[in-house]
Amino acid sequence: MIVPKTKNTYCPKCKKYTTHKVKVSTSKIKPGRTLAWGTRRHARKLSGVHGKVKGKAKVRKQGIRNKVMLECTVCAKKHEQVISGRMKKKAELAR
Repeated sequence: MIVPKTKNTYCPKCKKYTTHKVKVSTSKIKPGRTLAWGTRRHARKLSGVHGKVKGKAKVRKQGIRNKVMLECTVCAKKHEQVISGRMKKKAELAR
C-alpha cells in the first residue's frame, strides 16, 4: 500500500485541517519488558533452577493494522492514524 509523503488531515492541536508529513510506523516486533515477572521467571527456568520450560502456545495470527505517524507542518504536533484495517500489504511512502 503506497502512502503519499504529505497528507491534508485534521490536527487535534490546531483544531483544523492542515498539511501533515507522513511517516510509516507499522511494526510487528515489539520486545517484551525485561523486568516483567514472567520474563524473569522464564529466564530462571532456562538457567536450570526448575524443571522443563513450557513452550509458547500456538495462537492464530492476527494481521496487524497499518499505521502512519502524522506530523503537523504548522504546530509540529505528532499523532498516529490507522490507514486501513488489518494489514494485507505493508504501507510504504511514495517515491
